[in-house]
Amino acid sequence: MNPNRACAKKFFETVKRAARIIRESVEKGSFIQVLSHLDADGLASAGILGRTLSRLDAEFHIQIVKQIDEALAEELCSNSSLTILSDLGSGYLDLLKEKLSDRVIILDHHQPIKMPTKDFVHVNPHLQGFDGSKEISGAGIAYLTAKALDKSNVDLACTAVVGALGDLQDIDKERKLFSLNNILVKDAAEAAYLKVDSDMIFYGRETRPIHKGMAYTTNPFIPGLSGEEDKCLGFLVNVGIKIKRNDRWTTLSDLSVQEKQKLFSEIAKFLAARGFSSDLSSNLIGAVYTLTHEDRWTPLRDAREFSSLLNACGRMDKAGLGVSICMGAREKELGEALEILKLYRQTIAKGINWLLETPGAIQECDNIYIVSGKTIDEKMISPITSILATTGVLKSSKPIVAFARTSNGMVKVSGRASLSLVESGVNLGIIFQEVSENFSGRGGGHDVAAGAQIPSGSEFEFGELVEEFVKKKLGKNVK
Repeated sequence: MNPNRACAKKFFETVKRAARIIRESVEKGSFIQVLSHLDADGLASAGILGRTLSRLDAEFHIQIVKQIDEALAEELCSNSSLTILSDLGSGYLDLLKEKLSDRVIILDHHQPIKMPTKDFVHVNPHLQGFDGSKEISGAGIAYLTAKALDKSNVDLACTAVVGALGDLQDIDKERKLFSLNNILVKDAAEAAYLKVDSDMIFYGRETRPIHKGMAYTTNPFIPGLSGEEDKCLGFLVNVGIKIKRNDRWTTLSDLSVQEKQKLFSEIAKFLAARGFSSDLSSNLIGAVYTLTHEDRWTPLRDAREFSSLLNACGRMDKAGLGVSICMGAREKELGEALEILKLYRQTIAKGINWLLETPGAIQECDNIYIVSGKTIDEKMISPITSILATTGVLKSSKPIVAFARTSNGMVKVSGRASLSLVESGVNLGIIFQEVSENFSGRGGGHDVAAGAQIPSGSEFEFGELVEEFVKKKLGKNVK
């Protein structure tokens, strides 16, 4: 057995162990508390676990949180229920060990803090040598656990694909999922719940007028077009794309191969004229994941659009709505979520455009970018940082360190690094973890994406230390 297969075997053994303990708890009639994160991956994870526990006729409760702190740990400690932490927990092992000990199952994909985990049922790909930032997400781990409980839960594989895309794990050149995520894709496709094609990645490929699809697309974010319906409409007219056919608005799926090639070329020219790299336009082409069992006239049919809807629910304080949709709710819930998604996209576009247009909001240092999101909500700073990092709107590969004020007087820090820097030794999760300790804060995450909370007023020193860590790791300034 080669090392990869050996690692995979150990990983799946931990999945089976978690499933066994969950089943035993349900059979005993124990109440189960599920905690998950508020982003798309976290809501997808919670939805998968919710549907799984519901099918087992278990008594359970789902709670969506931003993070775990001492107060929350104390609350969990006050009852004797089994606690499942999904898409979070690995960065709080010290706190959990003190408060919860053996009454917790962790289903997470973030880098664990360095301490023994034998007291926990801890399912995490990093523990077996996989990279949780790109090979499987929290929703994927929740799905594998659900599948270990009952193979009929294969219908939940699509929700796991949605979670992985929401966590931006389609990061190879073809914008597709790979490694452990391929298990989810294969399961969903073989069960005829999923179809995978290669196409331009626009919102509403089958359902929306193409100018709206361009405007609503935020990953990749197209400076000057994203969030601007009128400008997108004018752009299409100017490049000769017919916006109506037989008195019906043209969608992306209506375009011929030649028309798509022309549109792609003109967008590339548009961006190049504004000084943006070719990487930005190249992100417009990739694998498209279609959920064949969903209504083609809703954003739930496209997995990336589904993930955007979940992100919107989580970031706009409607996390419960997102979980309900993952558990099968439609009708009025979907209508409400669509309104939230519209507002979310407008908020994201407004925040990015403000950063790009406001002098000093984005500062380029020797080794990092500092982003001061003074007017940006703390829940929005993470998706905005991801867009800045993945769409090429910044002209260097330097890591991004973004700040936003929180409601409790602290500062939310969001960081992103390119794959090339990670391959050179930069690990933002570890850097944020170590730097935040200097300010009595807490940080961690992935090598390419990390977060932290630090006291207000310590932003400058935090940025300086991150800059020093990056330079020390590379031995030179970032270009």
